[in-house]
Amino acid sequence: MNVSGLSLRDLEYVVAVAEEGHFGRAAERCAVSQPTLSVQVRKLEESLGLVLFERSNRRVLLTPSGQAVVRQARAVLAEARALLLLAREGAGSGGLHGRLVLAAIQTLGPYLFPRVLRGLRQAFPHLALSLSEGRTAEILDSLREGRADAALISLPIPDSGLTVAPLFDEPFLLACPAEHAFASGAAPRPGDLAGPDLLLLDEGNCLRDQAVAACGAGPASGRHATSLETLRSMVAAGAGYTLLPALAAPSGPDPTGLTVCRRFEAESPSRTIALAWRASDPRAEGLAGLAGFFRQHAPHATLPRGQPGEAAPRRDTGPIPV
Repeated sequence: MNVSGLSLRDLEYVVAVAEEGHFGRAAERCAVSQPTLSVQVRKLEESLGLVLFERSNRRVLLTPSGQAVVRQARAVLAEARALLLLAREGAGSGGLHGRLVLAAIQTLGPYLFPRVLRGLRQAFPHLALSLSEGRTAEILDSLREGRADAALISLPIPDSGLTVAPLFDEPFLLACPAEHAFASGAAPRPGDLAGPDLLLLDEGNCLRDQAVAACGAGPASGRHATSLETLRSMVAAGAGYTLLPALAAPSGPDPTGLTVCRRFEAESPSRTIALAWRASDPRAEGLAGLAGFFRQHAPHATLPRGQPGEAAPRRDTGPIPV
C-alpha cells in the first residue's frame, strides 16, 4: 500500500470509532451511515494488513496495533488541519478565525471561563470557541494530538514541542469550617496545615501536588476528594480544611456561615497559570494575542504577569472575608 491509498476521511473514521468505542456513535459523529463507516474501516484494515479493533456485540476495543495506528492518525489529521488553517488565514496574518478548541484544567475552567467569555467574543469576533476541561495529562495529550488547539494549564509542565506563555499567578486561600481554630486570630502559615485534617484532591491532579508541596505534607497526607466542589462541601460539613485557588473561592462571606476563606499573611502559596499551544501551529501570532488577552484581563483575584522582561502591573486584589 502506498501513500496515495490512504484517505484522511478513513483516518477520521478510525479515530472516531476509537474515541466513541462504538461504530454506531462514530458513524453519527462523522455524519455517515454505520454500514459505510464499517466498510471503510474494514478496507483500511485490509490495506494495512492489520486488525485495528476487537469487535463484539457489546463493545469495540483497540488492538495493540490499533492503538499505534490511532495515535499516528491523530497526528496526521492534526497536520492536515494545520495545512487548512495556513491556507485559510494566510501566513503571518496574525488573526484567529474559525473553530478553536480551548481546553482548561478542571480546577480552573469552571471558574475562569464565565469571567472572560464575553470579553473573548468581543476581542475575537471571528473565532468560534469550543471549550473543554480535564486533567493536565489528558489536556496535554489532546494538545499534542491535535484534539485541542490551546490549553490553560498550571506550570510547570513538560513543554517539549509546546509554546508556553505565563498569564497570571493565582494565590491559594485557606478554606476551613467557621468553628475551626484556623478561622480566627492570626492567619496560619502554609506549613501549619500539614496534618490529618488537610483535605486534598485525589491522585493525578496537579492541584493536589501543589497543595502537598505548599504545606510540606507527605504524599499520603489527608483525606481525598474528586473535585473542588466536593472539597468545599467537606469543609462546610466540618470534615477538615483545604487550599482553594482564589478563583474557586467564594467572592463574599458564606451565606450559610459554615465556611471561612482566609488569605495567608506572608509567603502565600500560589500557582502560575499559562496558555500553551503546539510550537508548530501556524497561528502562533494569533495565539500569542490570545495569551495577551488573558494576561490583560486576568481576574482581580489573581496577580497579573507582564510580558517577559517587563514588570507586571499591580492592582488591588480585593478583600477576602475572614
